[in-house]
Amino acid sequence: MLTRLAQVVTALAIICSLAVPQASAQPEFGPEYTQTQFGPMGPAGRDMLVKVRLAGLWEGPAGRLGLQKSANPLVKEAGRHLIDGHAELDAKVLELGRTLNVPLPNEANADQQGWIAEMTNAPAGSVEFDRIFANRLRAAHGGVYKFLAVVRTGTRNTLIRDFAKRCMEVVLDHIQVLEATGMVDFNDTEAIPLAALAAAPVTPTSSAPAPAVPRAVPNVPRTQNLAQDNDSGGTDALLGVLVMAAVVGGIYLWTGGRPRGSRSKRQ
Repeated sequence: MLTRLAQVVTALAIICSLAVPQASAQPEFGPEYTQTQFGPMGPAGRDMLVKVRLAGLWEGPAGRLGLQKSANPLVKEAGRHLIDGHAELDAKVLELGRTLNVPLPNEANADQQGWIAEMTNAPAGSVEFDRIFANRLRAAHGGVYKFLAVVRTGTRNTLIRDFAKRCMEVVLDHIQVLEATGMVDFNDTEAIPLAALAAAPVTPTSSAPAPAVPRAVPNVPRTQNLAQDNDSGGTDALLGVLVMAAVVGGIYLWTGGRPRGSRSKRQ
């Protein structure tokens, strides 16, 4: 009897394991990704660390030039924000570079060095310096802010996600203090591109639209949901049939494959 009961339990376990859908495997991100304890580290995350490091290598010195050369108190205030913000981000990006094994540059690129040279060559205390300072830095921060938003939205790495969030906060602060100088030329659409629509434009409607006529809409499920419902229903039905078959088989094994009347006849 115990042997038959064990057979029934084993059969039920096998049937249930076959009927229940298996969990999907983790997605493969590709050879350009490395797995870390904080999540997959991809090209965008590495690029972000490099860009933040490069920003600190020229925007910090630019902030110091603002303090030294400008006679405009608003430019000086922007310079202080740049110095403080990039000191914080620079220390953090160097730490993350070591943690995530991302090599980082030690000097600004050619464009950034050229912008520093422009500020250095502009006369101290002049409006020319203030304009170069505000417009070069505002254009650079605008591009970095958009890039950070893309990385923040798509990364699966928690360290990169948190750092991108903090970088966006600091960069937005810098954008605001630079704009507050009153020196930013928003007519320069090459340096500060016009915003593009992220979705299809909405057709303008009249001020008093005609009321919509209610009509019955058939409740037709979407194809994807319908397929999911069919898969779920089919799995449940199959599982029910297999369990019933197992129960009947278990009863058969329990009774030894003999009808109930056979015992009474034998007695």
